[in-house]
Amino acid sequence: MDDVFKALADPTRRSLLDELFKEDGQTLGSLERHLPMTRFGVMKHLKVLERAGLVTTRRRGREKLHYLNAVPIRLVHDRWVSKYAEPWAAMLTGLKARIEEQTMEKVFEIYIKTTPERLWQAITDGEMRSKYSFGVGISSDWTPGSSYEAVHPGALPREGHPDPPCGRTPWRAHPERHTLTGAGRQAGGGTLKGTSKQAGVAISRGENLEVEPPLRLVQSFDALWGEDVRAEATSRVTWEIEPVGDSCRLTVTHDQLREGANEELFGGWPMILSGLKTLLETGELLTTPGSLMYSATAPPA
Repeated sequence: MDDVFKALADPTRRSLLDELFKEDGQTLGSLERHLPMTRFGVMKHLKVLERAGLVTTRRRGREKLHYLNAVPIRLVHDRWVSKYAEPWAAMLTGLKARIEEQTMEKVFEIYIKTTPERLWQAITDGEMRSKYSFGVGISSDWTPGSSYEAVHPGALPREGHPDPPCGRTPWRAHPERHTLTGAGRQAGGGTLKGTSKQAGVAISRGENLEVEPPLRLVQSFDALWGEDVRAEATSRVTWEIEPVGDSCRLTVTHDQLREGANEELFGGWPMILSGLKTLLETGELLTTPGSLMYSATAPPA
């Protein structure tokens, strides 16, 4: 049994078993095409799997065919999963598979000529954030486990305009309005543009799950701008900054989204990131459909 655990501990060998599960009876050449390694490397991994009894072989003329042998895995299962626990284990693994299959992620990448520190500031400073995010600022003390809130200081956009801060339809429900006070006014060292104890529209809020300045920020995300997006489950947004010479690669991953989730949740990211790039590289504001729509709603600074 030790050989089985040793064989399964390597991700490459697990990949080989996955390939044999999809199509049993493959040759060495066929398996080699699925892996980014030499023929000799694949042969070494197959030898380990054969010694563990997880792969069996059979000659067919000049070809050597490889077959998945699931018996050792079944023996491991039978040793630690009792007949009474098996139905529960099967139910829970099935539930896990269904949940994971029904989520999706959206990934956005952009290169910006700036430093990681300056890019981090643009993401976490409320006044800078509002310049490229349709007037929506953000407030938090930016410590792990702390909360954040994104607020638009003005009124609702006009009817018929289709772009909210992260999506494609207006804030047509009844967004939460409140007064910004204390920590709610602070946003990475600044106040939300045009606000000082002033009513605003809460657009989103969540928790700072991981805060690693100036390279990584992971946040939960709850949309608040409309009843339809409020009905969606909490999702997650990850900001990853990678220095590349005199520039940075910024990758924004919006995941843990329900399969078929409302496109308002993620549809506006390309405009937001394009506006961020323009601001940091030129100091100017980028005109987008979203910026045109919401510029009229913000009160004067």
